[in-house]
Amino acid sequence: MSPYATKVLAFDLDGTLTQHKSPLSPEYRELLCRLGEKYTLLMVGAGSCVRIFKQMRRFPIEIIGNYGMQYAVVKEEASHPRIVLERDNRAEVDKALAVRRADELRRELGYTSYMGDTIEIHESGMLTFPILGTAAPIQDKLSYDPDRSKRRAVYDRVVDKFPEYKVYVGGSSSFDIVPHPYAKLYALDLFCRERGLSHEEIWYFGDDYGIGGNDEDVFLSDVPFQCVDDYRTIPEYLKQFL
Repeated sequence: MSPYATKVLAFDLDGTLTQHKSPLSPEYRELLCRLGEKYTLLMVGAGSCVRIFKQMRRFPIEIIGNYGMQYAVVKEEASHPRIVLERDNRAEVDKALAVRRADELRRELGYTSYMGDTIEIHESGMLTFPILGTAAPIQDKLSYDPDRSKRRAVYDRVVDKFPEYKVYVGGSSSFDIVPHPYAKLYALDLFCRERGLSHEEIWYFGDDYGIGGNDEDVFLSDVPFQCVDDYRTIPEYLKQFL
């Protein structure tokens, strides 16, 4: 693929531009500033737009959040960027059923030792099934399954337990459980329709492109895709766009 037709550079965040749950570095902020002079910059995230905005240290960028349930722009006003949420879709959740399914999974898979809640139910209607629990220390989460092999081994079991959702191997030790039809490719399709763009005009950067990964559907599509296996290497991939 040639970068010359590219109009939009689209990024996953955790593992692609930053370490998981870590803020954007000053060096990468400067790099994005330079890229923003030539391209539209777009975050395509699994988390909420506000969470991404904060993790990006208020960097002025367009943000797709919650797999397309949210869309926001960051506006710079008097040197104080603020986030403007332009779309915020939500889905109804049967909370008792979600908790019961999570408890059943824990018994079936042996995930009975955990800290905090058994499942996280977000205002959006998305769910997070945290294997170590919602209150586990961040270092425990980061070290639990860095290559995602443990979660991929049981991925089909989680999918079967939540048939009316899309399930992703999310974060560092959890599963994202997302209402249909929301997904990163769905979000990009909607973005393209609204902007009159083709897939060939977007270049996507993501790290989670394996089985069950939240970038997998984009990776398997016709959107130009750069695999980022270590967020520290992304400047090498971006050189061609500067």
